[in-house]
Amino acid sequence: MTHPILIAGAGLGGLTAALALMRRGHRVRIYEQASDLKEIGAGVQLGANGTRLLIDLGLEEAMLKVVCVPMGREFRLWSTGQAWMPFDVGEESVQRFGAPYWMVHRGDFHAVLLDAVRRADPEAVQPGNACAGFEQTASGVTLLLANGERVEGEVLIGADGVHSRIRQQMFGDGKAQFTGIMVWRGLVPMDKLPPHQRRLVGNNWIGVGGHVVTYPLRRGELLNFVAAIERDDWRVESWTEPGTREECLRDLAPWHQDIHNIVRAIDIPYKWALLGREPLEHFSVGRVCVMGDAAHPTLPFLAQGANMALEDGIILARLLDTSPDVPSALIRYENARLERTARIVRGSSENTKRFHNPALGSAEGATEYIEREFEPAKVRARYDWLYEYNALTVPV
Repeated sequence: MTHPILIAGAGLGGLTAALALMRRGHRVRIYEQASDLKEIGAGVQLGANGTRLLIDLGLEEAMLKVVCVPMGREFRLWSTGQAWMPFDVGEESVQRFGAPYWMVHRGDFHAVLLDAVRRADPEAVQPGNACAGFEQTASGVTLLLANGERVEGEVLIGADGVHSRIRQQMFGDGKAQFTGIMVWRGLVPMDKLPPHQRRLVGNNWIGVGGHVVTYPLRRGELLNFVAAIERDDWRVESWTEPGTREECLRDLAPWHQDIHNIVRAIDIPYKWALLGREPLEHFSVGRVCVMGDAAHPTLPFLAQGANMALEDGIILARLLDTSPDVPSALIRYENARLERTARIVRGSSENTKRFHNPALGSAEGATEYIEREFEPAKVRARYDWLYEYNALTVPV
């Protein structure tokens, strides 16, 4: 290619796509609106479908310095703390799916990717450059920057997040529906918690009108906390809106003492509204495509948002590397990704009902409900297809 491949957005997906393309010999330029390249403090779960891609990109050693490898994942009852462990995501992930399950601080993960991209090409990432739109012809695409500059490229990949300017120009804003759920999130130093809460397991506390997810990060030094609560009076879709411990505790007043211990140890809990969007029918127009949250924003209830972005990046790199015709390559990309990502988006929404259920109101009803809904065969049917997918080898 005469001109570089252009990527709007230096988040997890954009950096993965860039690294995969550069390892195949392509010149890439990433334009990112933020001047200070760092990710917000939040946790990311990486299933085998994501970790096998990072290992293939040569990042295993760097990732193992910052991730936590969990011993398992438990379901807990919101009121009593009763625990069920329907599946192991430690050694079993490697044995069954050929790759590990990692839990990682988003900032640590971003730093590993950014360092790898910059080592491959120190000029690849151009921070402080917001993308305003694009123009394209049959022979090329021009990225329009907010400062008035114009950048020529062979292809433009919109990896600019849930509020993507690239997607907006391609397909319009679309409709975002408030789900009736707001989320609290925060990080807690593990040593601030009682000893029994420092185990290296992921917990999914399911209840009436909400659920809480906690899991260890950064080699087990931090605990990630996310509480999804049915509330219709907060509709701001921002990850950086601060709340207070007192408000968070009010929302979780009937919940188990272990949850209260975590909230009281958070410095600043942040809150955001969950908006649901119907999956797009297309991801590309000519020489321009979208990926990651710009293409298929999803609720976090299957823990697959980051994994989908990694898969997108690898599939794009494979197709742009082997197809001389860019528009045809991008059509093959969307054909390879539309069905799977739509299934994940819809499956995440369906888990809301499963995690917030009136049957969980009593200990007796909860036991019957959990043993029915989370028996091993049903759990495998809901999750195995996620982890078995291999973006390195899937036919495209």
